[in-house]
Amino acid sequence: MSSQKARIAVIGTGWWATTTHIPALQAYPDAEIVAICDKNTTSLQKAADAYGPLKTYTDYQEMLAHEQPDGAIVVVNHAAHYEVARACLEAGVNVMLEKPMVLYARHAYELERIARQRNVELIIGYPWHYTELTRRARDIVQSGELGEIQYVSCLFSSTVIEFLRGNDEAYRLAFGYPVIGPGRVYSDPQLSGGGQGHLQVTHSAASMFFVTGLQAEKVSCFMENWDVPVDLVDAISVRFKPAHSHSAVGLVGSTGNNRFGDNGYLDIQVACERGHLSLEQIQGILTVHGANRIEQRYGPLPPPERPQSWSTAYNLVDVILGRAENGSPAHIGTRTVELLDAAYRSAAAGGQPVNITDL
Repeated sequence: MSSQKARIAVIGTGWWATTTHIPALQAYPDAEIVAICDKNTTSLQKAADAYGPLKTYTDYQEMLAHEQPDGAIVVVNHAAHYEVARACLEAGVNVMLEKPMVLYARHAYELERIARQRNVELIIGYPWHYTELTRRARDIVQSGELGEIQYVSCLFSSTVIEFLRGNDEAYRLAFGYPVIGPGRVYSDPQLSGGGQGHLQVTHSAASMFFVTGLQAEKVSCFMENWDVPVDLVDAISVRFKPAHSHSAVGLVGSTGNNRFGDNGYLDIQVACERGHLSLEQIQGILTVHGANRIEQRYGPLPPPERPQSWSTAYNLVDVILGRAENGSPAHIGTRTVELLDAAYRSAAAGGQPVNITDL
């Protein structure tokens, strides 16, 4: 298949598909968009007008049956991720599923199971995993040279509060919206499942799991909405499953209230038996303190080497063509869903701890 193009369908023609995935695929010589699909005929037609000629469908089941694509990019509202991704996987289609993977742990387990049974890849939309420094941090931590992990801190601040208010016009200057903005989708809990947790913590937590290889065991969480209809700030404490003889503990926190023009930060700290590591992903800076007390510093990465939103779509194409491995595998998405599922349940119960086994 390496001499052919990967035939990709895009399901969902909202702002992220039309800002990122469709133009990314059209710019990649080894990809062919066989169809785009959305039940919203207005956004579907706008996407076709902007990037066409493209074949359009309003029913993804019909599209899968007629087009039989090699891969599908699923970029619908959060609450619809499970249903659409399941149908694609059951049809034997490789999937790049946007973050958050799904809203409930049981659905994540099910998608992983189907992907294994059908022998197809399920890639989760986390572009941070594709940078050199994130992979370097993972290799250092998981090599064991710093010893067992004892404590993890993960802090993410971002500028999304107007999205959480349903006011996408506030960010038109920043994002451009070549076709359509997100509208009120992130401010509607029925569509988004939640706010800062599902929109942003999903990124930082997935990076934490990718770097450390840990898995949550017990979670306690407090969230506050302030003046938006979904959570704006999140504070999550975690006990991780024992890796060897001990359990690491950690904190995952986030706010979406950065002001316009503030790039924010995504900082992951990993403290181990014989040293510690700090990864600031937005600037691309990695600092490692080993047992020899010598500091190793990498970065900052130049902007072209920092996370690129097209990385996950390109990875789907390369996986289909047999020239790359899954760079953001489903098990990382599942561990992130476990954490967030437990966090939302804990917050709803006033911060009472939730065991992952109870999800």
